[in-house]
Amino acid sequence: MFFTQYYLDCLSQASYMIGDPETGRAVVVDPRRDVSEYIADAQAHGLRIEGVINTHFHADFIAGHLELAARTGAWIGYGRRAEAEYPIRKLTDGERVELGDVVLEIMETPGHTPESISVLVYEQASDTVPYGVLTGDALFIGDVGRPDLLASLGTTADQLGRMLYDSVQHKLMGLPDAVRVFPAHGAGSACGKNLSTERQSTIGMQRLTNYACAPMSEDEFLAIVTEGQPPAPGYFVYDAVLNRKNHELLDVAAHVRPLSPEEFLAARAAGAVVVDARDSQDFALAHLRGSIGVPADGRFAERVGMVVRPGSEIVVIAPQDREEEVVTRLGRIGFDTVTGYLREPEAAFLAAPGEVAHSTRLTALDLREALAGAEPPLLVDVRNEGEVAGGAIEGSVNIPLAQLAGRLSEVPADRPVVVYCAGGARSAIAAGLLEHEGRERVADLIGGYDAWQRAFAAAGA
Repeated sequence: MFFTQYYLDCLSQASYMIGDPETGRAVVVDPRRDVSEYIADAQAHGLRIEGVINTHFHADFIAGHLELAARTGAWIGYGRRAEAEYPIRKLTDGERVELGDVVLEIMETPGHTPESISVLVYEQASDTVPYGVLTGDALFIGDVGRPDLLASLGTTADQLGRMLYDSVQHKLMGLPDAVRVFPAHGAGSACGKNLSTERQSTIGMQRLTNYACAPMSEDEFLAIVTEGQPPAPGYFVYDAVLNRKNHELLDVAAHVRPLSPEEFLAARAAGAVVVDARDSQDFALAHLRGSIGVPADGRFAERVGMVVRPGSEIVVIAPQDREEEVVTRLGRIGFDTVTGYLREPEAAFLAAPGEVAHSTRLTALDLREALAGAEPPLLVDVRNEGEVAGGAIEGSVNIPLAQLAGRLSEVPADRPVVVYCAGGARSAIAAGLLEHEGRERVADLIGGYDAWQRAFAAAGA
């Protein structure tokens, strides 16, 4: 059997290709949108991708089913409850997809979404115990998929939670201990709250260590699974809907267009959002007024999706020679509205010196002095609720970064504001968003709450 996991760290997303080397037939499960790696691997191993299975309609990224179907002629499969604008193969519980001696078997595991399925993988058709199970977002390593994520689309979180209870406690935990578990996401994903950094496990290990797999009643399961979930980025519902639609294929080259400083400034003046993907230190030293700094290193696309509305025209300032990477990563979450990039930001700064801004950044000592001053700033803590439970700066207001764009009315424009997070990365993004939205006196705390704790916790300040 050919079996490969493809893991995308910046979205904590896993996809898989399973094939039978004897027949050359293969299926890709939960592909990302830039599909060249799957095609290259298939060609290198003498495989033909004949099917694409999505375990559900994903919310955190745009899947690559349309791209793979266009390039290989593969059919697109979903669980039987799925409805899409494009032709799909509806896969039913217990249905077997034969690739030769290698066989895939469908197991309906609704709960994260109504149409969710898992895929059992048999190395040989005669095997009584599966090699593994691709669990999608039903079962993670250390966690389960949250049932509240897409409740706004017609099914309540309570209904989904009860489906998930049956899927996890009865169906997945009904598999033998030796079955390997291959989930669709790992640590960092907002699709759950306690995901492990491990990329595979076993049913037996999850039975022993996963809090949601321990024997419990349905009501106990609902309570423990829904408690303390992180806020979902604003683009999640947009992507969940777009994955159902017959949308345009990813075309990175069409969006990697160099702009002159004049063209760039004209696009910004016409309403385009400037996403500056340079390092946060470079952004702080000099950036175009109104731009939002989201460093390309790390969870770039997800964080852009938190602070930029889907459908907005975007112009990009990218780190040197990383323009194609930045556009690709935005395309992975369905942000296909990049109209160009600025190759040399310094030239734009020189061409329009009056449009150059500098970030205000405070040390922990600076902040303490400001709080004791005549006009103390409003403190905005952009960490998630679970982080705040472990301690916060006194008097701060908690607005998680994923919610800030929708709660701007809670941040006054006539008062200085200081934003902070755990270590400074999210607060720098938040400060850029607030400045973009017209808040003129904004600063962020260097080193975040960690720096504040180190400076003053021991002294009791």
